Amino acid sequence: MLHRLDDPEWPEAPADYSAADTAALFSRLAVQVGSRFSTPCEIDRDIQDSAQYGQIEVPGEATVCGTRIVVLVSKFKPLAMVAADNPGAFLGTNEARDEGALDASDLEKVEQALAGSGYVTIPEELLADRYDGPTLLRFHGSGEPSWWDRFFGSF
Repeated sequence: MLHRLDDPEWPEAPADYSAADTAALFSRLAVQVGSRFSTPCEIDRDIQDSAQYGQIEVPGEATVCGTRIVVLVSKFKPLAMVAADNPGAFLGTNEARDEGALDASDLEKVEQALAGSGYVTIPEELLADRYDGPTLLRFHGSGEPSWWDRFFGSF
């Protein structure tokens, strides 16, 4: 799926990207996630120079383990990812669960909201793999760019 969505002519958003449609879907997703945790979630749509559209944060006070949950949504629908605390704080949701920072029922709530909104959750472990696609990334990190850099990072 990552290779299929990767079009070097459209590095920041796909050719058929609609800001209005993406904003409406993201708003509905934020409401769905918040309702599953019975709390408003903080949202950020002001992601500049990035293939990432926005971020939804479930506050730690609303989760079983007390760790906030971060949901990232890419402009390349249907891509989304879920992280405990922050992306990169754990090597994926499995590690976060193993270390007691993420409860399986909380993760299920988020994943159900994403799936119900038409998103596909891409594991953070997979997004950490070295990027081997055709797009020339203006990479700002150290080391090799990853798939996370391609679909969620800054350009």
